[in-house]
Amino acid sequence: MANQPKLVYQSWKANNKFLLGGRLIFGPDAKSLIITFTLILVPVVLFCVFVARNFVFELQRETAGYAILVIAIVFTIYVFILLFSTSAKDPGIVPRNSHPPEEVLGYDPSASVEAGSRPLPRTKEVLVNGLPVRVKYCETCMLYRPPRCSHCSVCDNCVERFDHHCPWVGQCIGKRNYRCFFLFVSSTALLCVFVFSISALYLKLLSDESGNIWKAIKVSPAAVALSVYCFIALWFVGGLTGFHLYLIGTNQTTYENFRYKGNNRTSVYNRGCITNFLLLFCSRIEPSKINFRGYVQEEASKPPKSNIQETDINISDGDTRIKVEDDLDIGDDIMKISQRRNSEEVGDVRGRGSDRSPIGRAEVDFGFGLESQFSSRPSY
Repeated sequence: MANQPKLVYQSWKANNKFLLGGRLIFGPDAKSLIITFTLILVPVVLFCVFVARNFVFELQRETAGYAILVIAIVFTIYVFILLFSTSAKDPGIVPRNSHPPEEVLGYDPSASVEAGSRPLPRTKEVLVNGLPVRVKYCETCMLYRPPRCSHCSVCDNCVERFDHHCPWVGQCIGKRNYRCFFLFVSSTALLCVFVFSISALYLKLLSDESGNIWKAIKVSPAAVALSVYCFIALWFVGGLTGFHLYLIGTNQTTYENFRYKGNNRTSVYNRGCITNFLLLFCSRIEPSKINFRGYVQEEASKPPKSNIQETDINISDGDTRIKVEDDLDIGDDIMKISQRRNSEEVGDVRGRGSDRSPIGRAEVDFGFGLESQFSSRPSY
């Protein structure tokens, strides 16, 4: 029975994890999603049970209580959808090559320099908005990376517009999921503000009824814990939101900002703050360049190597016999020419005239490319 062809995701060489037949693609550290999910879900559940519900039953504020409860639940679901979309989406993986590109034809990564392999250009320049940008060659993916592309050491993929690898979502952040990532971070910051504000308001109302803040804390310690938790979390997600707002306004990535920090160089991608925001939020997300659910196609044959490379020659028995016979024929020809030259030299010594000039050694050597071996001998 013939083997059925494999799907692309089944033979993918990187560290990604796939679910639902290749429809969902995660990073190798996708288990961290459980931690992120828990850090969001547990505080929201406590908030709904001990704060929002009490607005309805204890403080007799039914309209406000129900509204707070619905907003908290709906907004949390929205945050989880953004988290899942960021983590389960192709971030912009660049397809790998099965051999080096044609412009480096003759390059053999397994051959040494002594074997005559052509050195591979490590970089080349391309024009972006009329300005030259240097791109690097990736040994793993065997391609020249597009501008703003980088190879993630965690996922082992080249990712377009690589921003960073986020362990909290277990996925690279790149061209195709950066919008979802930013919306997830900013929405989480807003959720923290919402829970913190309502918890503080609940404590204020309890304090007004009891006349003492300490009694309010004893009545609802969960509100105090939620206020402290959200205040601390807001420093992280809020600060991250502000940092990415700066990156979006200047059209930078996290990788570019940290790598070129301190270099007073003009960014070729910055088109102005408003245009940069419109490009991120109003542009269409390009489809994935890899069909992970498609069948693996037969690899294209490797381009022929340069004539100067002789390292990977596989000689069968028939080829060996032909090569030996060719060597013998060449040896016989050399022997015949040598005998002919010797006979003519003897004829010259005996004074025999001839209308034909003798064949010089230099002519014989040059014809077989052996002139260097006899250059020190005098010609006759």
